[in-house]
Formats: sequence, structure tokens, C-alpha cells
Amino acid sequence: MDEVKNNILDAKDFAFKLREMVTLLEQRTRNAKIQEYLYRHVASSSIPKQLLCLALRLAHEHSTNAAARRQLPSPELVPALVDDSYFHFVLASDNVLAASVVANSLVQNSLRPEKVVLHVITDEKTYSPMQAWFSLHPLSPAIIEVKALQHFDWFAKGKVPVLEAMEKDQRVRSRFRGGSSAIVENNSEKPHIIAAKLQTLSPKYNSVMNHIRIHLPELFPSLNKVVFLDDDIVVQADLSPLWDIDMNGKVNGAVETCRGEDKFVMSKRLENYLNFSHPMIAENFNPNECAWAYGMNIFDLEAWRKTNISLTYHHWVEENLKSGLSLWQLGTLPPGLIAFHGHVHVIDPFWHMLGLGYQENTSFAGAETAGVIHFNGRAKPWLDIAFTQLRPLWAKYINSSDKFITGCHIRTS
Repeated sequence: MDEVKNNILDAKDFAFKLREMVTLLEQRTRNAKIQEYLYRHVASSSIPKQLLCLALRLAHEHSTNAAARRQLPSPELVPALVDDSYFHFVLASDNVLAASVVANSLVQNSLRPEKVVLHVITDEKTYSPMQAWFSLHPLSPAIIEVKALQHFDWFAKGKVPVLEAMEKDQRVRSRFRGGSSAIVENNSEKPHIIAAKLQTLSPKYNSVMNHIRIHLPELFPSLNKVVFLDDDIVVQADLSPLWDIDMNGKVNGAVETCRGEDKFVMSKRLENYLNFSHPMIAENFNPNECAWAYGMNIFDLEAWRKTNISLTYHHWVEENLKSGLSLWQLGTLPPGLIAFHGHVHVIDPFWHMLGLGYQENTSFAGAETAGVIHFNGRAKPWLDIAFTQLRPLWAKYINSSDKFITGCHIRTS
């Protein structure tokens, strides 16, 4: 401006110089945003060395200590696994530490732990560490079953739709050759597009643990009702009252996510998950319809078996892959919103508080009063990027004096 006033620059030269400065600042801002997305992706997708250490030590214990290979549950308790008079919970996880926190919090807050049955489903590589942990850390009188997916009769019989979908997901993701480095080096795309592509590389989208809930009726053919828990939740209340809820013939008891005091977390409608610019979505759904959450769900398996929910789920997953992911980005909630459409019974939000993995402004006092808290988002409580004020709600269910915890230097504060 001084140069213009002193007639060193004319108006035209000034305009060119100003445009160059603005362009440079925009480029720096873009680069900073992309670097932030990349750092978040790396931090949330990597396996912390403490968790790797825990898995390796437990696998070694499983191979050398007969006590770590105990049948779970013991033979006399096996009938309870198919007894509908018990409270059946299902947890699918390949994270031993996270599973242990869910189990501990569930049992410790139960008023009738002797009626609790927790079915832990894991993958083949995590089965030995998971069995070793729960064999050496029994939660009596609660009953714990640990089973690899490959141990289920239904899974071993033949083609499994969820695995076929995962293989196709993998082929779609393979389009991003060069991984995260190649994605962030693309100078022509907007930061939010780059963030979406980085998200598709997240291991959770190709984890069978993230998809298996859609096959609960086949996995548990003898049960009529279960509560499904994600491994990034913490139970803070007795959950037995969930069995007293009248589902009115609906299949999925869930908390809605479009109403609540926290407008950042509780403002999700179908338009937030589905692409309504695509005619297949626009013709079948209402963008303003309230969404609901996975993480803590009551599933009436008896009612589910009378529907085509699972077939609908896989049909839409297939359509999304055919369309080049133009119906929604990768994830299990969008096809879940479609498949369970019309089959959801709304439950009290007390039973499921969301956002502890991305809403930094969540207060400790507010979260402490919820029945179940959910660390959905990147800032998982076992990662260094967890929110420090909320992590104690999760960490208090870890025994800081346990030899495996101390041996792997896992933080409990």
C-alpha cells in the first residue's frame, strides 16, 4: 500500500501482486489442512506399540500356559449360551485392551452379573490373545464366551456375504495406489476430498469386525434378543432394563442422533450420510429423516428373522460399489440406515451418549451421567490423541497393577 501511495506501483501492478499474495496464502492454508488430515489419519490408523506388545505377550502366554487356554465358558456353563433367560451381549473386536474395558465396565455396573452372558467375537489372528486374556482375567459370576468368527458353523458352511463385500471394498480402495502419500500429493483436489480418500484407507473399513453385526441372526440362531456393543464404548449403568423395553415389533433399538443439546454431535440426519444428489437415494429416502447410531443397540433377533434386512443391506452395499461409492462413502452405518429403515425403535438417549472421540467440548461431568458413553471418532481412548479430560472415564476400568498392563507400559491415567 505504501508503494502504491508513493507511486512506485500502479493499480494494475498492485492488483497482480495482491492476487499473488492471496494465492500463496490459500495454498499454504490448503497444505496445512491436508497435513492435519494426514496426521490425524496416521494417528488414528496406526496400532500403538503398547497394544501390539499386549497381543504378542498374550499370544506367547496362550502357547506356553495351559491356564490361558481354558475353555470359555467352562463346560457346565455352556447351556447358558443359548438360554434366553440370561442377558446376552455381543462384542465384536480385534482389540484385546478395548474388549477388556467393555467387559469390565459391563460386569462391574451390572446389578445381576450372574445373569450376564458376553459373547466376544474376534478374528483368527486375535483369538489366542483374546482367549488368553479372558481365561486369565475371569469376570465371575458373569459368563464370557470367546469365539473366532471361523468357529461359527454358519461362517464355515460356504459363501459369506460380508466377506465378499469386504473383498470388493478392498478392490475399490486399491484404486488409491501409493497410499496416503500419493493422495496428499494430488494438487488438483480439494482438502475435503483428500480427507475422504484418506478415510477410505482406514483399516476399520476392511475389518470383518465392523461388518459382522448384520449377520447376528445367523450367528446366534437360538437367541431371540441381544445387545450389541462396539469396542469403543464404556458401560456406566446396569443394562438389564434394556430387556424390559417394548420394541413394538421393531428390530433395532437405537438412540436417534438429530435431537439433543450438543448440536455438533446430535444433528445427524440421513442427508449427512447418504448422497441425495444420486437418484437412487433421492427417490427412496427423505434427507431430513433423523439418523440413529450404532454402538449400543438392542436387536430383536426373532423379529429380524421375519424381515429381509440382511439381504437389503448387501444389495445396497453392492449398488454402492457398482456406482463407484457415489451413494455414500465407505462405512457400515449408511447401509445400516437403509437396511433398518422402518425397523428402528427409538430409545432414551441416556442409554447411548455419542461423540467422545471427536467432540472435545464434551464435559467429564456430562459424560459421567450417561448409561453408555461412546468414543466414536478418531480420538480413541487408547490412542495418544484421546481427549485428556475424557480418557479417565475409560481408563478406570484397566487394572494398573496387572502384569500385562505394566509390562507393556499401558497408561491408565
